[in-house]
Amino acid sequence: MSLTIRRAQPADAAAVLALIRGLALYEKLEHEAVATEAEIEASLFAANPRVFCEIAEWQGETAGFALWFYNYSTFLGRHGIYLEDLFVRDAYRGHGIGQALLGHLAKRCVTEELGRLEWSVLDWNEPAIGFYERQGAVLRKEWIGCRLTGEALEALALSANASGTP
Repeated sequence: MSLTIRRAQPADAAAVLALIRGLALYEKLEHEAVATEAEIEASLFAANPRVFCEIAEWQGETAGFALWFYNYSTFLGRHGIYLEDLFVRDAYRGHGIGQALLGHLAKRCVTEELGRLEWSVLDWNEPAIGFYERQGAVLRKEWIGCRLTGEALEALALSANASGTP
């Protein structure tokens, strides 16, 4: 076995984008994957990045990734990690790569004394749900994710400007 997990570097921007597109294809969300290589590079490798990426390599080949950022729990009074994307290419599944990526982030949480590691999973993705439960994750079905994008986001922003709030 030859597995390496490392922080993504600027030269990895195209590979990260390819992994994102692979995930989008798997999740049947290709139409939502509109990020460009330049946007990925600018986000991950800015002077003070707000998002981070770990690359998993299996025998020197890019096999998967974990893209994450810090969040904050007011209840715990501590930061945590939100795992935005975890993906292992189909050809590399079954080698413990997903578990290693999660373990890598869990270790970061423990080392940095962070309060939690969180992520979302699509309700139809039974293989992922089973995998996460085997890692000890608790699915929080009482919480419903909310999202504002596009026109709804712009409309809310305009209403805030109209009411005099910054």
